[in-house]
Amino acid sequence: MALRCGIVGLPNVGKSTLFNCISSGKAQSANFPFCTIEPNIGSTIVPDPRLEVLEKLVNPNRVVPATVEIVDIAGLVKGASKGEGLGNQFLANIRETDAILHILRCFDDPNIVHVDGSVDPIRDKEIIDLELQLKDLETVENRLSKVSKQAVSGGDKQAKRLYDILIRFREALLAGKSARTVVFDNAEDEKMARDLFLLTNKPVMYVCNVDEASALTGNEYVERVREVIREENAELLVIAAKIESEIAELEDYEERQLFLNEIGLQESGVVRLIQSAYNLLNLQTYFTCGVQEVRAWTINKGDKAPRAASVIHTDFERGFIRAEVIKYEDFVHYGSEAACRAAGKLGVEGKEYVVQDGDIMHFLFNV
Repeated sequence: MALRCGIVGLPNVGKSTLFNCISSGKAQSANFPFCTIEPNIGSTIVPDPRLEVLEKLVNPNRVVPATVEIVDIAGLVKGASKGEGLGNQFLANIRETDAILHILRCFDDPNIVHVDGSVDPIRDKEIIDLELQLKDLETVENRLSKVSKQAVSGGDKQAKRLYDILIRFREALLAGKSARTVVFDNAEDEKMARDLFLLTNKPVMYVCNVDEASALTGNEYVERVREVIREENAELLVIAAKIESEIAELEDYEERQLFLNEIGLQESGVVRLIQSAYNLLNLQTYFTCGVQEVRAWTINKGDKAPRAASVIHTDFERGFIRAEVIKYEDFVHYGSEAACRAAGKLGVEGKEYVVQDGDIMHFLFNV
């Protein structure tokens, strides 16, 4: 499964600059709105130092890391929910993503024009939130009109359940809150809520784009954002996109690390962003290891062995028999699968085994 994150924000807040840093794609970056019209789509690896360790131990023919797809969506403007600024197209692009990276401008620079004339990340956030909420409210109202008769007088229990969920979403949206603020008590309601594909129900990370001086500690703008999102189910990350673009130009690893050390950072903001996005979606990694290939596979936390096997091939889940599992720490300690097997560190697990982050797995199946 490929993680797909959409970068959103007002024009000229640093979206395309950040996209260029983290993606193999190259979005045009210019000092005017709607520089990005079509959604640029690129991909980048999920940084995981464990892959390097496994590569040294196994010496495979190839190494395949997990990947993240990044979609750079053109800047939204006021009225996007009604189609302003090509809003309908952009909102459709957001709907297709798994998570939202909401870029907020948290730096002053008279040479970079702000679409509203001044720097105010809270105002910018509210503009985007409102447009997404209005579109969600439209979606909820349309669904309510279709399901209300069945729910109220038709005796359809599932329709009644969906109706109640829609009513809770409508109340939140009318109060100026995002759908993600609505909490459900059971897994079935959560699934029905997710299946509505509301824009404001997607996991969101607010990325505060700051200047170089604020890259390490943040600034007053960042603190204002942190306070405003305190009650939201959201994450916050501080990045200096301009600095990240300079780091991305350096091909030598040691040069990049020296650059980071000079500004007081241990790892780049891009690495932190990708890892945080991974955590935002409650994802984890397991590995398959062999002479032909060492590979990282992305699954949801809590997935059981058959479901984890399905990301390799659906036949693996359909014909699942058992899984052989070695803990990453044991593999590193003993140095090979054979040594782990001889030491009794290879476990045989059935369909109810919950896969743990870092597990090294081999599946047996029959179809």
